[in-house]
Amino acid sequence: MEDFEAAKKRAAELRQAIEDADLAYYVNDNPTLSDYDYDQLVIALKELEKSFPKLRTPDSPTERVGGSLSRLFAPVRHVSAMMSLDNVFSIEELDDWFLRVKRGVSQLDYSDHEKLEFVLEPKIDGLAISLVYEDGVLVRAATRGDGRTGEDVTANVETISVIPKRIKNSGVDLLEVRGEVYMPIAAFKALNEHQQLQGKPIFANPRNSAAGSLRQKDPKVTASRSLSFWSYQLGEVRGKRDFTTHLETLEYLLQLGFPVNPSIALSSSETDIKERIEALNELRHDLDYEIDGAVVKINDLKLRERLGATSRAPRWAIAFKFPPEEQVTLLKDVMVSIGKSGKATPFGILEPVFVGGSTVSLATLHNEDQVIQKDVRPFDYVIVRKAGDVIPEIVGPVLARRRPDSQPWRFPSTCPMCGGPLVRSKDESDYFCIDYFCPGQIVQRISYFASREAMDIEGLGEQRVSQLVSNNLVKDPSDLYHLEISDLLKLDKFGVISARKLVEAIEESKRRPLYRVITGLSIKHVGVTAAMKIAGKVKSLPGLLVVESSDLSELDGLGEVIANSVVKYVKDPTTRTVVESLVEVGLGEATSEGSVRESFEPTLSGLSFVVTGTLSSFTREQSERAITLRGGKVTSTPSSKTNYLVVGSNPGASKLVKAERLGVRIIDESEFLETLESGGSDKVG
Repeated sequence: MEDFEAAKKRAAELRQAIEDADLAYYVNDNPTLSDYDYDQLVIALKELEKSFPKLRTPDSPTERVGGSLSRLFAPVRHVSAMMSLDNVFSIEELDDWFLRVKRGVSQLDYSDHEKLEFVLEPKIDGLAISLVYEDGVLVRAATRGDGRTGEDVTANVETISVIPKRIKNSGVDLLEVRGEVYMPIAAFKALNEHQQLQGKPIFANPRNSAAGSLRQKDPKVTASRSLSFWSYQLGEVRGKRDFTTHLETLEYLLQLGFPVNPSIALSSSETDIKERIEALNELRHDLDYEIDGAVVKINDLKLRERLGATSRAPRWAIAFKFPPEEQVTLLKDVMVSIGKSGKATPFGILEPVFVGGSTVSLATLHNEDQVIQKDVRPFDYVIVRKAGDVIPEIVGPVLARRRPDSQPWRFPSTCPMCGGPLVRSKDESDYFCIDYFCPGQIVQRISYFASREAMDIEGLGEQRVSQLVSNNLVKDPSDLYHLEISDLLKLDKFGVISARKLVEAIEESKRRPLYRVITGLSIKHVGVTAAMKIAGKVKSLPGLLVVESSDLSELDGLGEVIANSVVKYVKDPTTRTVVESLVEVGLGEATSEGSVRESFEPTLSGLSFVVTGTLSSFTREQSERAITLRGGKVTSTPSSKTNYLVVGSNPGASKLVKAERLGVRIIDESEFLETLESGGSDKVG
């Protein structure tokens, strides 16, 4: 009995939390929970109701669709119910759904096809809309609402250019089209830039922006927000039309002029569907719209009808939710880090949270203007976003959960590492520590010098560099080459073997090519590609010391900004000394790819490559250098401008799928070697 009472109390708490979140999400367009946290509340309530069936009531959030209705718009009854979809969060849960479907089909004695066919669609992160056409004219557009009743947003939907206002030759008296209104990412970025210029709060994400834009009282505001639409379902149809499959209905919608997502695919293989879901997850950051999962639907319409639905969701479809890219967590403090150039970057210390496939405890805030614009404060609950492999970002605060004694955060006036002043120029958005010998800058510069992108000194990461700097063993990169085993043995966590390995790794780095040394200097605007071009021109480190701006600005892809930055670096007494010290210890003397660049014919000029998987003849960096040394270009993901996708073992599924879709030529390692030798056959122009 005590267990039941405790469960009853917990169920009431969960229902209240879900209802509060529904109000914030559906009505106020200002969510207080991430989608992931919301889903976890619903799952917890479902588990309780499963364990204690008496707790399940008809008005439970687990039994109903959608959320509350806004009072800004007139309520409208849907022609037929707009149901939600049940969610799964893992391949194992998807397998369970496939099993349930097959079990249900077997009970129906289904024999229309030898195999079940499924349609896979991207799950658009937008706002579900029902469009009703009578005699070919759009007469009503409504939000999902609670599934039975939605909000009449016809006037605003009519401003969305991709939605037909009149359709010809539909062949029906009444036609209902369902889909998702969304804000393209490009439009979202432009909107936030406009908000910043106007001194107004920025929007948290495209989904909230789309929902807020669609619920504007003035349709002119909606029209200015560049909303778009994907149709994904044919609803009620009254007239002489007979469809047998879901794909037929999508083809019909396409013929009528409705946008249908090009990533939709048909498959009868569960394995293929799982692989496509994985590929879609990897591709999501290449799209100009946000998706938060994939939807799997049975293709046969009669079979759908026979399988039916629960009180809130059809049995013939399921939504596979991707790992969350946004979460809500506590911002414990705001601090400032000092980079290798002295730039002071604010960052947030977070209550650890799982987002974007990993647990994060730190997130960037970019600069002072961003902190002020977002009005993020210590002890706020904040929305944290991590898209793909990028650094987690604090999107903004959850104002409904802000403490009453909250105070705005102020950018510090002194460097947290050296105590010197932090200075912001009028034409800069960032503060800088102006002391070149600030310990924070020294650690970051030497760490970058030792990184894989530059000198690739194994075992010399940031923590170890910090240890060397704090013990006054190094203050610039050349000091590394004077370290001895006896110096390292005086430090914590160093034994004879580890000390010898580090000294040997440092000595081995003397064999790195010149362009890597130039990369490691941390010259403003100079990355690997620019360093390779500079190395090809100056030939040696002493040559770098006497180079003139006119020598470099004439090189393809450099220009005056980079050329002037290089010359400023080598003529400044402090940084010139760094280069001279590296010359003294013998760096930049090895035969380098950069220095012999001109001995390669530009056989790949005008060609663009993407490399995926592991090649036996090259490391990833070596393969990319082999391309760029011959005049080619390397990008991270296929696009319409890509000529070749080079495929090694264990390639990325998303890159293969995208390359196939774009018609990019796919070559293996042997073909790649031939291309390097003879040049490509797909030159532009």
